Amino acid sequence: MAKVNRKIIQIISTLITNANIKGVMGYGIYKGPLKKSCVPGLNCYSCPLAVSSCPIGSIQAILGSAKYKFSFYILGILMLIGVVLGRVVCGFLCPFGLVQEFLNKIRTPKFKLPNWTKYIKYVVLIIFVILLPILWANELGMGDPTFCKYICPAGMLEGGIPLVLMNNSLRSIVGFLFKWKMAILIFTIILSIYTFRPFCKAICPLGAIYSFFNPISIYKLEIDKDKCIYCKKCSEVCGMGVEVYKSPNSLECIRCGECKTVCPTKAIKTAIKL
Repeated sequence: MAKVNRKIIQIISTLITNANIKGVMGYGIYKGPLKKSCVPGLNCYSCPLAVSSCPIGSIQAILGSAKYKFSFYILGILMLIGVVLGRVVCGFLCPFGLVQEFLNKIRTPKFKLPNWTKYIKYVVLIIFVILLPILWANELGMGDPTFCKYICPAGMLEGGIPLVLMNNSLRSIVGFLFKWKMAILIFTIILSIYTFRPFCKAICPLGAIYSFFNPISIYKLEIDKDKCIYCKKCSEVCGMGVEVYKSPNSLECIRCGECKTVCPTKAIKTAIKL
């Protein structure tokens, strides 16, 4: 039941954050007051359906502006969400996470990414989200939103492709950057079919930010040591590669609840701890 509920929440979250139906009817990107706020998950600002902004895109826009300043507003939102929920956002609210999970339902042989790949997202966060937008500035003193521009497959799927399909003039000027981002998206799609949420595990800088809060978040997973029989079924089912019975609040846990579902002794439970 929890599994079904999570999918319902993921779908509802995706529909709410992408409710600008006029965007796909030729009216363009929504630029109303809601765009000044950020959704919790990764959802491209440039998507015709998007009604709000992506926190990663917003961070880069401010860091790369000519009048460089730190965004305490966005950081405060991310910290609040992180302290309360940890990576629950990744498991329940992120539209691109939902896309990857649907792709992974396709019946093929599956494999897990090497454990070391989980560290890549921290490098991406530091270099492509923080440092390059500040240091790689043009003659006007403005930095590129390097993660959004050169890496993010969610932006390509939700924003780049729809905009090009809807706009003849854009189709005529498609160049190397579009093809590069398309290659990244195709690679991510193919990889998602064979392994669980590869972008979330290895690349996503937003997941990297939320992961720091997993051990201290109010919403936690707990293991009842008296009930646990160390069968390791929780670890075997975890797509994120977490040894749940050892570290239920690992930085990699997206709180999907699969471990709770398969636990034969119901030793895993969620807890709210202030």
